Amino acid sequence: MPVTAKLSKRFYDVLGEDIANELVDWFNAVDLTYRADLRELNELNFARFDAKLEQRLAELRAEMRQEIAELRAELLVLFRTELQQMRVELIRWMFGFWITTVLTLAGLMIALHNH
Repeated sequence: MPVTAKLSKRFYDVLGEDIANELVDWFNAVDLTYRADLRELNELNFARFDAKLEQRLAELRAEMRQEIAELRAELLVLFRTELQQMRVELIRWMFGFWITTVLTLAGLMIALHNH
């Protein structure tokens, strides 16, 4: 919102109408120039900030992807280890079950055969 410079009546009386108006016009031109420069500087700073933010977000995404990939790999190793242990336990249990069953049947067959 531009603010137009205005001088007091005393300035106009001492300097005259033309010089006072020229001074007011100069103040207003300087104000507009500084405002334009400030706006441009703000736009440049925002563009830098935006670019830096995008760069940091891209770095963060890359780090997160890397950490997720590492976590997945760790979980996969853990899952495979657990699955392997369960497999070994299941085979042991099945072996024990069948050995017990075969021995029981063999014992029954021997007992029936002796009678």
